[in-house]
Amino acid sequence: IKCGSFGGTIARGNWSGVPPIHAQKMPNIKVFAGNSNPELAKRIAVRLGLSLSKVTLMKFSNKETSVEIGESVRGEDVYIVQSGSGEVNDMLMELLIMINACKIASAIRVTAVIPCYPYARQDKKDKSRAPISAKLVANMLSVAGADHIITMDLHASQIQGFFDIPVDNLYAEPEVLKWIKENIDDWKECVIVSPDAGGAKRVTAVADRLNVQFALIHKERKVANQVAAMVLVGDVGGRTAILLDDMADTCGTLILASSKLKEAGAKRVFAIITHGILSGSAIEKIQASDLEAVVATNTVPLQDKMEICSKIKEIDVSNILGEAIRRTHNCESISYLFSHVPL
Repeated sequence: IKCGSFGGTIARGNWSGVPPIHAQKMPNIKVFAGNSNPELAKRIAVRLGLSLSKVTLMKFSNKETSVEIGESVRGEDVYIVQSGSGEVNDMLMELLIMINACKIASAIRVTAVIPCYPYARQDKKDKSRAPISAKLVANMLSVAGADHIITMDLHASQIQGFFDIPVDNLYAEPEVLKWIKENIDDWKECVIVSPDAGGAKRVTAVADRLNVQFALIHKERKVANQVAAMVLVGDVGGRTAILLDDMADTCGTLILASSKLKEAGAKRVFAIITHGILSGSAIEKIQASDLEAVVATNTVPLQDKMEICSKIKEIDVSNILGEAIRRTHNCESISYLFSHVPL
């Protein structure tokens, strides 16, 4: 009888070769960081009581990405932290090369920790000849050699189905609830608002956890890609409104929604988002808007933006990601993290 991938045999009750994995010591964890979000990777490593493993990342003169793993990963459980932010295409290529480098160096398992999944908005064929780029990225990660994906608040949870390998989609919701309770005095009287109909499920889940009311904003379009009017469904008069979304890029929808809420009599308006991409003129729009604060997690680096705009606040999710890595390594359930902040 063959003994799994270890190649040993069992004959008449006697062991020969290497014992099976349950009889072996678990491999050590190695955590590598890409260039997209090194600060988050450091915090995850601290949470695990580790130092980041050595890797040299550079570009050749022709702009090709060069990766050199600086220590042995043979038989190790490898985690590579790389977010889909900044120069997205370069960061994605860097991640693919790092995965492949570890895989062909005989790592026992390679897990890609992708807090912000790249190309997540291109998840369906919404017009003629449109690509489904999120599926292409899934194929690339699998072919590169990834054995497991850990991500957070996917734009569409169905993206998990693009993979034939395990995908753990974590939620920032526990940390969001904690921030609301600690930083908004009148949170028991607040209203949770979705800036579009697509986010209704996310908003109702948070409203139920807080035992508060919710509202949503419906966008009416007379011409494609141009919002003609925004209709508020729900009452926010005299109360604090909290806009909730998974991603903010140029912030156009958030700014229009905040203005609509103010017109409807909201006392204060906060925006809480998981992935604060904040590209283009987003910072200037936020600074000039009615928003009291824009709160985003650190799945995308925010330090430089926080220095420019005092309205931008950060929620640290490194403890959720770090605990997910620990539980994955120890073969423990991670479903606890869907509704609780790890201690």
